Amino acid sequence: MPLFINRDQIFAHQVHLLEHKLRSKEERILEMETENALLHLRLVECLGILHCGRNEEIQVQRQKHQQQRKVQKSTHAALSKLLSEVQVLKQDLRNVLTLYMGFAKEMEHQSKQLFECMGTAIQDHQSDDMQKLQAQVAALEHSLQEEKERCREERLRRRLLHNTLVELRGNIRVHCRMRPILPFDYSPGSPTTNGSLSCEAVVQAINDDCVLVNSNKSPVVNKIFEFERVHGPEDSQQTVFEEMKPLLTSLLDGYNVCIMAYGQTGSGKTHTMIGSQSEEPTAVVQDSQQGIIPRAASELFKMISEKPADSHMVEISVVEVYNNEVLDLLARDEDGAAVGVKREVITTSTGTSEVPCLTYELVHSSADVMQLINSVLKLRAHSPTLVHMDSSRSHLIVTLTVSSKSPDALALARRLQNARQDVRRVSQKEWWSPRCRRAASSHSSSPVSSPCHSPCHSPCPSPRPSITQMPLKTKLQVVDLAGSECAGMSGVTGAALWESSCINRSLSALSDVLGALAEQRTHVPYRNSKLTHLLQDAIGGDAKLLIMLCVSPTQRFLTESLQSLGFGSRARQVQRKPPCRKNTALKMK
Repeated sequence: MPLFINRDQIFAHQVHLLEHKLRSKEERILEMETENALLHLRLVECLGILHCGRNEEIQVQRQKHQQQRKVQKSTHAALSKLLSEVQVLKQDLRNVLTLYMGFAKEMEHQSKQLFECMGTAIQDHQSDDMQKLQAQVAALEHSLQEEKERCREERLRRRLLHNTLVELRGNIRVHCRMRPILPFDYSPGSPTTNGSLSCEAVVQAINDDCVLVNSNKSPVVNKIFEFERVHGPEDSQQTVFEEMKPLLTSLLDGYNVCIMAYGQTGSGKTHTMIGSQSEEPTAVVQDSQQGIIPRAASELFKMISEKPADSHMVEISVVEVYNNEVLDLLARDEDGAAVGVKREVITTSTGTSEVPCLTYELVHSSADVMQLINSVLKLRAHSPTLVHMDSSRSHLIVTLTVSSKSPDALALARRLQNARQDVRRVSQKEWWSPRCRRAASSHSSSPVSSPCHSPCHSPCPSPRPSITQMPLKTKLQVVDLAGSECAGMSGVTGAALWESSCINRSLSALSDVLGALAEQRTHVPYRNSKLTHLLQDAIGGDAKLLIMLCVSPTQRFLTESLQSLGFGSRARQVQRKPPCRKNTALKMK
């Protein structure tokens, strides 16, 4: 069946579609015209606003210009007024300058006249006044010479009185210093002490020379110890040094001096001797925190500076006694670095102790002394314990040897007398004995580069000593002892336990030596320990010895504090022979 297409219907449908598109286009045109009209209205409004803004800006600018013109006018008026005033001031300045020149000329004329009058008056009275002035000058010079002589006599008298006073107070003087309560005192150290009970201050300074021990937990109740001087926690480093400062005068007067710090670990010995140590090596310690060693070095060089130039020479040696071995801390290796070299202590034919080939360094100021000490302190043995985080495990001995030149005849006679006495003692003790020969051979067999101090320190002195080969020598020994401690409280084990044992044994040997001296026994066990053997001349010899007891004030360390106070009491009981002055006057027969 054939398909018939009705063209009219198709055309009608297309016409309908086109009419629909036309209506939609006309509606779109109408919308666009409406939108265009709205935009036109907005444009008109914006133009109106813009026009108003421009008018306002123009008005503001006009007002600014008017204000600027007013300011300019007022400024011009002020400048013109200032200019007129400056002109007036210039005119006044010219008038003043004219008056000044007139006054200057008049003053110059009057001064010339005055000088002429004075010249004539001086010429008239010159002869009488000059004679009077010359007489006054002569009288003043004579009075000055008398005062100088009197001052010299008073200085000698002061020295004699000072040395007499020191000797009357005893060759072994004991000072006590109590540190303040520190944070580590609050840590429990044993089952019997805990909390606030362990940090009670049971050791107190009741006055300048007495220490009171008052403990409710100990049989020792209200026990009092007496010493030459007692420093409380409030005393500064300077106060502690002032009490021992007179010993430095004795050092330059010809006496050997030894200052020793004794006490338990953490009681403040190193702080008292050296001062506060900073973790940074380049840090500078405050003057108020400096210890005895830097203050003593500074005072020593200050006194030497008041003497004639080049009359004194100071050398330093630093020795460490670690595990009963003597180590020379100033010895250096091939690269120049400081290393601890083992040394031996010997007894010379004259009965004195000596360390052969010990290294000595020449120093010229207290800064040189502290630089050398700080450079070797890192070599000193340290180890943390439960009592102290940086406990010293060795005894440190710093020796300052002062060599003084005495060119006068009296000093020469003194040396001659000492030389004769040495020859007499050597001849009595047979200086050529096999023991001395072995010591001399061991001394001569040392290499040339060995840092021996001087030929005069040989173990065997020459049978014919020269009276001019060596100057007068005195020694200042400052000893920072290692701290005594209980192994149970410190908690050390292994190698640290052996260190602690050596420390306690050497301190026990020191106590035995003082006990033997106090009881005046015939045999004093100096050789039981390298420490006592090395300090033999200071403990039992002719040195003026001062022991600084450093004590912890709390209940936790009461046992060690009582041990230190007992040690000081025994040291005060030692009666030694009077100190020997190295440059004593020659006794004429």
